[in-house]
Amino acid sequence: MDYKENIIPHDHQIKQADRINKNGFQPKLIWFTGLSGSGKSTLAGAFETYLFNQNYHTYILDGDNVRSGLNQDLDFSDSSRKENIRRIAEVSKLFVDAGLVVLTAFISPFKEDRQQAKDLVGVDNFIEVFVDTPLEICEQRDVKGLYAKARAGKIPNFTGIDSPFERPETPDVHIETEGKTVEQSIKELIDQIIPKLK
Repeated sequence: MDYKENIIPHDHQIKQADRINKNGFQPKLIWFTGLSGSGKSTLAGAFETYLFNQNYHTYILDGDNVRSGLNQDLDFSDSSRKENIRRIAEVSKLFVDAGLVVLTAFISPFKEDRQQAKDLVGVDNFIEVFVDTPLEICEQRDVKGLYAKARAGKIPNFTGIDSPFERPETPDVHIETEGKTVEQSIKELIDQIIPKLK
């Protein structure tokens, strides 16, 4: 028996357009992607603070936080990584429908998965931010010690070491962090993203 035939989504009275009219801004999914240690979480967090202080309604979804709760049943195999991103995209879609500016900070190494998230929330609601930091700099930072463990063979399927990162070819925003301060990168985000929220 196909249980899906018994699932009938409810059509609620309050629509996304009503929330946009009330809030005065366009809800978006701002999808930060990049290697571990590239600065995704730092930039997403700082940009959320800026948006919040400008009276945008925001919510941030971060990799480790989500994996310790919603996605704690997933490992780091390719199939689990895909499922991790699929779930995040579904949650993000709900938040965007609720009228929020959602920021996500996930490695999301596979182009196909990022495209799936974009298709799910809609191309007009999706802003891909590529936090482009060279691998050697990410390894130098290695604040969690993950690269060292991966190099020692203690973490299999680690992105950038023995699992690929498929670089975005045409991201909406391309932040090259080498030689820049966080403040400089945030200014780039402000200049390029704020007009899309009007």
